[in-house]
Amino acid sequence: MTGRARVALVLGSGGARGYAHIGVIHELIDRDVDIVGVAGSSMGALVGGLYAAGVLGTFERWATGLTQRDILRLVDPSITASGGMLRAERVLAVVRDIIGDTRIEDLPIPFTAVATDLIHGRSIWYQRGPLDSAIRASIAIPGVITPHVINGRLLADGGILDPLPLGTVASMDADLVIAVDVAAGSPVDRGNISATAAPRPVEEWIERFRRGTDNLLERELVKAVRDRFRSADAAAAAAAVTGTPPPAAPLVAGPPLRLGQREVLNRALDLLQTALSRHRIAADPPDVLIEVPRTAARTIDFHRASELIAIGRERAAVKLDQSGYSALTRRNGTESSR
Repeated sequence: MTGRARVALVLGSGGARGYAHIGVIHELIDRDVDIVGVAGSSMGALVGGLYAAGVLGTFERWATGLTQRDILRLVDPSITASGGMLRAERVLAVVRDIIGDTRIEDLPIPFTAVATDLIHGRSIWYQRGPLDSAIRASIAIPGVITPHVINGRLLADGGILDPLPLGTVASMDADLVIAVDVAAGSPVDRGNISATAAPRPVEEWIERFRRGTDNLLERELVKAVRDRFRSADAAAAAAAVTGTPPPAAPLVAGPPLRLGQREVLNRALDLLQTALSRHRIAADPPDVLIEVPRTAARTIDFHRASELIAIGRERAAVKLDQSGYSALTRRNGTESSR
């Protein structure tokens, strides 16, 4: 390949890990890549839509300044709202202020936002209509953000059925398809990732405390499950020798597992999206796949924008250098002036 690479960019779902998409886009721009189309699910739709509208920088400056306290003010909790704990209207108000009344068909770059029709059980591709409404539908995480209604359809997160919407760019006039999966299943050693975020001692201490608590909970959870199934295995082995049926009690004995409803939902969604993404990639493999492991951050860690943007950029740089496409390789260590 010679000259500027014409790239169709596919941005996957993954909650707060979707901030990494911003870092990937920065790396592609610095390599003078021509992004000729963008598609995204959930957070991928949010970042992709803002980029296609030319206002991603404004959103990035706002997001990187958010603290945990700011996030709590923005989540807009609702006891009475049906279908989710959060209305997300305060966050959407910020997005609307940034993009205005922009319509998808008027964007300078073709864009597709993917949502899920909860009634008919199918993916919906939004390539026309108000950009803010398409984004609102695509980011409605089940049980967390209330669904959105458009033209009689009850719509939720695009990642439910299509976390990495590769099919949306199949007919696009592009040299390469680059996909960014921010719910990859491979482990990550965060100690080897050089984040460029400014230090925030209080937030770092809180994050270390949370990670330590989560790790302890996971160890206790794993131990409880292991002990229960060891008891069941021993009973089954004894039954095989004596010919008597094993008692069912070991499977229900012991203290209940302590795992919060939100954590169960987050883990289930992450695992589901990882499995679906693998199937999508196998069925329609992109030319370049950039992966950010789901262990890089929790779905709700929206106060870690700077760190996740840096992770996305670093992951993109490594993958693009290894891709074998000369048009994607940084030359002589210099960056484009774009």
